[in-house]
Amino acid sequence: MSAPLRVVVAGASGRMGRMLVEAVLGDAACTLHAALDVAQSPALGQDAAAFLGRVSGVAIGSDLNRALQGADVLIDFTRPEGTLAHLALCRTLGVAAVVGTTGFNDAQKAQVAEAARVIPIVMAPNMSVGVNVMLRLLDMAARSLSTGYDIEVIEAHHRHKVDAPSGTALAMGQTLAAALGRDLKDCAVYAREGVTGARDPSTIGFATVRGGDIIGDHTVLFAGSGERIEVTHRMSSRGNYAAGSLRAAHFLRGKPAGLYGMDDVLNLKG
Repeated sequence: MSAPLRVVVAGASGRMGRMLVEAVLGDAACTLHAALDVAQSPALGQDAAAFLGRVSGVAIGSDLNRALQGADVLIDFTRPEGTLAHLALCRTLGVAAVVGTTGFNDAQKAQVAEAARVIPIVMAPNMSVGVNVMLRLLDMAARSLSTGYDIEVIEAHHRHKVDAPSGTALAMGQTLAAALGRDLKDCAVYAREGVTGARDPSTIGFATVRGGDIIGDHTVLFAGSGERIEVTHRMSSRGNYAAGSLRAAHFLRGKPAGLYGMDDVLNLKG
């Protein structure tokens, strides 16, 4: 039997970080190696499982080097700047990484790809198994509905989300554009206001909703003449993100350096 996977959770006191801590503690094939947060976090020094009323024996800390020593994999759902700093040390220490952070610009994505030349990284805008299956369905639908249907992506998230459209919505847009033989940079429409004129049928539209505690809803609308087809995924628990992240972490064990996606983890390619 393999030794338990030694997992480090970044942003351990945040909403997603707590779900990850709980998931790691509930997986007999994993051990919580370390829990990280920013230096100014009021949670520093607290037991990582205190929010569960449990004792894990792992205190939340801010020393990245100490946390990564002896670790197998880092799971990171933080901010782009923080994630890149974490990956730089993962690269030095040979620690694999699961990156669920969104909001990277092209230059930052290139830095992640560069790190993946040295260590194995799973990077996905959404770690949910259901969302990644939906991406596969969207590829199929877009190829079949390539003419006569207008495509719109509608997403909704909680009031605290800082980037828009969501990384998941953009991934859906990229999947749709690729299936249609287009470049999303050339056909995406992110805002409409005033007299916009008739809709260009070659575009892919995006609409963003922010409010309350919505975890994540995504709908892709294929609007034709006389019919509409909607493909929807609604998230009711962040536990799905955590479960997918752990699946990705286990996938990385023994993998060579490279940049992997959830389609690799779930064997959805082909």
